[in-house]
Amino acid sequence: MTKALRKPGGESSPGARWDFWIDRGGTFTDVIGRDPRGRLHARKLLSENPAYGDAAVQAIRDHLGLAPGQPIPTGAIGVVKMGTTVATNALLERKGERTLLLTTRGFRDALEIGYQARPKIFARNIIKPEQLYADVVEIDERVLSDGTIEKAPDLTAVRDDLVEAKARGFEALAIVFMHAYR
Repeated sequence: MTKALRKPGGESSPGARWDFWIDRGGTFTDVIGRDPRGRLHARKLLSENPAYGDAAVQAIRDHLGLAPGQPIPTGAIGVVKMGTTVATNALLERKGERTLLLTTRGFRDALEIGYQARPKIFARNIIKPEQLYADVVEIDERVLSDGTIEKAPDLTAVRDDLVEAKARGFEALAIVFMHAYR
């Protein structure tokens, strides 16, 4: 591995940053690292292994040439982008935790209604796919398309709703608020 990345004392050289792209799968975690010179390096580790706590972090440590217990140098990493086939497979196979959908008040059924795009538009017997969430909680909030907060959520009410949902056994949560990206 590139040792010139680090100065004595653990700080990285200016501009000497690695970028990482990670795919965490059920069996293996693949990590591609781009070193400060632009060269690509690949690592494949078992996703679950008692030898390390987290495969992605271990692969990054391996790419950086770090000894066990040595901290990751400040500024050594530029970008980390991560995807997971575990989550994709769980969605495709309909496995995983019961999921609660948290959405803007008035949009409870927007995902179920969808765009009306179906292969047989005039079919009378419409077969809808099973929703990925088991229940919906609507939050009285609204952000406009320009990013203006028209109505801020009552955080105490939201907390109460989430505590109640957890008591009903929900361990997973999907949040879909109108214009939240703004």
